Amino acid sequence: MPRRLISSGSTFEQQIGYSRAVVSGDWVFVSGTTGFDYSTMTISEDVEAQTRQALKNIGAALAEAGASFADVVRVHYLLPNGDDFEKTWPALQEVFSEVRPAATMFVAGLSGPEMKIEIEVTAHVGQA
Repeated sequence: MPRRLISSGSTFEQQIGYSRAVVSGDWVFVSGTTGFDYSTMTISEDVEAQTRQALKNIGAALAEAGASFADVVRVHYLLPNGDDFEKTWPALQEVFSEVRPAATMFVAGLSGPEMKIEIEVTAHVGQA
């Protein structure tokens, strides 16, 4: 099966050289996604709002790939401030409470100081 690339329209993809998601067979690999609203290239100062926007961005990439959050089997959360993680839980629970993918949270620097969370998911379509 050919590899299919999915773009969100973010200027970062072209500047850096990556895709929002890559579809390979039944697998969908969604790149680390921050809380930027790509239509305006703005980002909230609030970590929960950034989480919700990141999930919205991921949901759009999954949909374009023919998948949904129900297909997510793995998720990585990256936050520069580990103390912020609990603030993201309400938004994360709305999406993942029934799916319950394998998950890991990392404390790591992100590419810009305005970014408070980055989320990466892997989905396996048709396995839910």
